[in-house]
Amino acid sequence: MMETIRIDTDARGVATLWLARPDKHNALSAQMIRELTEAAQILGTDPAVRVVVLAAEGKTFCAGGDLGWMQDQMAADSDTRRSGARELAMMLNALNTLPKPLIGRVQGNAFGGGVGMISVCDVALAVPQARFALTETRLGLIPATIGPYVLARLGEGKARRVFMSGRTFDAEEATRLDLIAKVVALDALDGAVEAEIAPYLSCAPGAVAAAKRLARSLGPRIDADVIDSTIDALVAVWEGDEAQQGINAFFAKTKPAWQS
Repeated sequence: MMETIRIDTDARGVATLWLARPDKHNALSAQMIRELTEAAQILGTDPAVRVVVLAAEGKTFCAGGDLGWMQDQMAADSDTRRSGARELAMMLNALNTLPKPLIGRVQGNAFGGGVGMISVCDVALAVPQARFALTETRLGLIPATIGPYVLARLGEGKARRVFMSGRTFDAEEATRLDLIAKVVALDALDGAVEAEIAPYLSCAPGAVAAAKRLARSLGPRIDADVIDSTIDALVAVWEGDEAQQGINAFFAKTKPAWQS
């Protein structure tokens, strides 16, 4: 029984994978990370599923890492931190390698890991009021495990505009950065998602899966070595002074030393 997500599948084989923690802004907890990994396995191996829509309940698409998860990581030893980072990395990898089209329905803000979730979608549509940010550096952290997917989606040049600054950008800029394919009014969002779904229902499922596999193999390399390097980078930063200071300041509602 999944508690942080839910899956609805219609008669056509269109599955909607819902992030279902609206009271927590759909932040990525350890449980949600595990359940998303399981969902990717279920959906990827179900021959009746033709297309997957990644959606979220409530006003926020995904606020990034859950605060409790972050506190646990700060209190953990190095091995435990590495294990937590690997679970997050492998969840993203499972969604990125899903052998079905993955369409992002972004109805609200996406920060940190939420940007990573959008980046593993094959196409993502967002509402005009949505805001985005890679907020990790504000806390003394880095967007490590999501990094390969963000760079693959935006390209290095565009990624560097937002990857390190932690600044917030709007949906129009998100389209210019290639994070979002199209900005659509909220009342037209479901119709726009349906327009993305429809062509796939006329395609051979095996050919779609093979074409997606080929596209990934021809794009930026995201293999075990790359994933391991992002885990190493995240753990190293977690163990640094800036992360300790930044996260402590965040929970204490004070400013870290680097903020004037």
